[in-house]
Amino acid sequence: MRYRLLIITILFKTLLSPVLSQPVPAPDENIPWLVTFGGDACPSWGDDNFTQTFFFLIPEEHTEPVYIRVYNPGIGGRYDELNGYWNTRVNYSVYGGPEAWSHPDAQGTAPEGNYRSGNMLASKTFGNEPEYDATWYTFGPFNPMEGEYVEKFRGNIFKIIAQGVEGDDGNLYRYFLSTSANQNIPVEGGNAFAYSYTFRLSNDPSEISHIYPFIDEETIYVEVSNFDWDYDGIIRIVSVARQGQVLEVSGDDYWTHDRFAILPEERGTSLDLQFHKRANPVVRNNNVVVTIRNQYDQALPFYVIPIGGVPQYGYSIGVRPAGN
Repeated sequence: MRYRLLIITILFKTLLSPVLSQPVPAPDENIPWLVTFGGDACPSWGDDNFTQTFFFLIPEEHTEPVYIRVYNPGIGGRYDELNGYWNTRVNYSVYGGPEAWSHPDAQGTAPEGNYRSGNMLASKTFGNEPEYDATWYTFGPFNPMEGEYVEKFRGNIFKIIAQGVEGDDGNLYRYFLSTSANQNIPVEGGNAFAYSYTFRLSNDPSEISHIYPFIDEETIYVEVSNFDWDYDGIIRIVSVARQGQVLEVSGDDYWTHDRFAILPEERGTSLDLQFHKRANPVVRNNNVVVTIRNQYDQALPFYVIPIGGVPQYGYSIGVRPAGN
């Protein structure tokens, strides 16, 4: 076990240290927006529980203050999703300290139990205020040591929760982990991850979105679940050993689950979940939720900067039957 944790640590230190870009979603994901609806919305709009949790990892070498910036936190502007009339409020809260990440409820895929574990460092609720439309709001500064130090990551972790307080409209937003309160200046070696990913797809069928779960050395098989995909094309998995396995997809307002074995070559690497929209008819403003769990029913993280880089199929491995 110690050896495997050491391998994970080495991966983080050697593969993340050159990385400079920390927008969430990241460029390689090609995802236009994160999405959180008001707590009174119907899940059929594409949000299963009106809450989204992200974690920001700051490497231990970074000791200067950091900021978590939110783009378009207000609900009611040019980018948000209207449902009748604007009546929605969304709260953003930042947590650090003991158990901000390590508490089991914090790593769940639903707002249950002590998912707000840790010390609350900042909180603000946004509604239909014009000054927060299509602009940045900054939380911080935070001393990296205010986060939870996690040995296996060799870094400090902060948690931010976006939760729909009331209303039924959709808040479309993005994050940036920055060293500046007024500009998007990346934290060298930083990353962000989530255990349940709720996001908006592009309306352009030629645009392919990606999310990157990390498969650790302990994982034998996984169950990938998607919610409210609206039969919008196909979801395909590519890995270092998998050329393009197609998953079962969901329709409107329900979950679909697809279980498959992890190949030995895939352990200690990232998977590439690719979202290919159908061209006709075009599904517009499609929001989808995705989770992935291992054989112990533990949620696995999606990293916005994939651990080990974007996986490329290794043709020398050979072709394997789908699902194996």
